[in-house]
Amino acid sequence: MDPTSLDPKKRIRYSAAIGIALLALGIPLLASASVFTEWLRGFGEAASASSLKLNSQTIPILAPATNIDPHPTGGGDIAIVGGSALLPQGGPSGTLADITESMESAQISVYTVHRGDTLSGIAGMFDVSVNTIMWANDLKNGKIQEGQQLVVLPITGVRHTVVKGETLQSIAEKYKADGDEIAGFNNIDGASLAVGEVIIIPDGEITPRSTSPARTGGNRNVVGYYAWPMQGGVITQGLHGYNGIDIGAPSGTGILAAAAGTVIIARDSGWNGGYGKYLVIKHDNGTQTLYSHASRLYVSVGERVGKGAVIATVGSTGKSTGHHLHFEVRGAANPFAR
Repeated sequence: MDPTSLDPKKRIRYSAAIGIALLALGIPLLASASVFTEWLRGFGEAASASSLKLNSQTIPILAPATNIDPHPTGGGDIAIVGGSALLPQGGPSGTLADITESMESAQISVYTVHRGDTLSGIAGMFDVSVNTIMWANDLKNGKIQEGQQLVVLPITGVRHTVVKGETLQSIAEKYKADGDEIAGFNNIDGASLAVGEVIIIPDGEITPRSTSPARTGGNRNVVGYYAWPMQGGVITQGLHGYNGIDIGAPSGTGILAAAAGTVIIARDSGWNGGYGKYLVIKHDNGTQTLYSHASRLYVSVGERVGKGAVIATVGSTGKSTGHHLHFEVRGAANPFAR
């Protein structure tokens, strides 16, 4: 039927009927559309949540670079002899920020020297004395170089290989150590010592023979008490200043503790009244010895050192002409004065 053929009144009623019919049909469609829209929204949120969950599981957060320098200052490679490896972690300036295994275990470590490493720094990293590293590696003058591998004991002391006829007590006496501590640390007893066995002597000391005879002087008995405080060297100036002498030697030559004692002063920088880098050791007999003009110190205040231990290296710091050690004895005559 053609709506235009109707009279105006019927045409209006016809249009109204069509509109009502369309409205009736549209309401369910709108409802369905709303439901469909809500379904889409829910699906999208679920998909987004699923995506986030997926990302959190499969895409790791990038860690910041710790050291872009392929040759950092300090922080060499560490391995463990007879055990699992220690993993170096980069820290400030390439130092080892963390080590996964305790340095107090009974493992002997092998450390690879990197550029900028020092013996004192390596010793501090492993919480052992400088002499412990020097003795274990037979270092004569305290010098190390990049790429060198160093054996590092797990505790301050000495590594010893048992030979025929030795007992726990004789070994303890040799290194001025305690037999019970040796047995406890190595989990052994006197009867179980085997020839060729390698054991660690906690707090043991290697005492080298004096390279120059001591002489008597003053009001204290110093015969044999003080060892020559240098690996070689010759006296270049006799007694002067505060009971001191000068011993000339090449730069970097090892300076030795003249007798066992405790470090009470260790100044590794500054003029220090002309002494430059110097240290003072208080000995068991109440005397003190001073070592100055050093290029490097290997000990710190409060550290116990043995007779003949390498404590520094020869230099020319402070008021000095040429490389030498200025050595003083306080509280007794200098046995090497001439």
